[in-house]
Amino acid sequence: MEEFQVARDKAKKSIKVADHMLIMTFPLVKDPKLLLAVLENIFSALINAMSSLLYHERLFKRIPPFQENYDAKFTMFRDKLVQRHDINKESLKLMQEIREILLEHKNSPVEFSRGDRFVICSPTYRMKTISVNDIKKYIAKTKLFVADMERLVSKDAGIFK
Repeated sequence: MEEFQVARDKAKKSIKVADHMLIMTFPLVKDPKLLLAVLENIFSALINAMSSLLYHERLFKRIPPFQENYDAKFTMFRDKLVQRHDINKESLKLMQEIREILLEHKNSPVEFSRGDRFVICSPTYRMKTISVNDIKKYIAKTKLFVADMERLVSKDAGIFK
C-alpha cells in the first residue's frame, strides 16, 4: 500500500472510532471527559485525510516535498491544494478550531465537567465548553472532509493495486 492509502485508511478508522465513542460509549458512561477522546479522534481523522491528499499529490510530483509536522502539512495543504481541488475552506477552520481546543486542554490549569459539557479554562480563566452537540457537528463536518479526500485520492488508486 502506498503512503496516501495508509493515511486514508487511518482517517476512515479514526472517524469511525470517534462516531462510535459518541453514539455508543458516551450514553453509557456519561462522562464528559470522554468528549476529549472523541475530539482527539476527530482531529486524527482530519490530519490523516489531509495527509492522504498531500502524500497523493507528492507521489505524482504535483507538490514539493514537505516536513512531517502539522504546521508544514497544514501550510502546504492550505497554499497548494485547497484552491486546486476546490476544497471547502470550512474544513481549514474546523482543523484550526479543533487544534486550538486540544492545545487549550493541554495547557489548561483547570478542567471540569458540568452536566453533559466539558469545560476547559485557559491560564487567564477564559472558558471553553465542549458539548455533545458541538462534537456531533464536528463529526458531521469531518465525515464530509474525509469523504472528499477519499474521492480525490481514489481517482488514481487503481494504479497501485
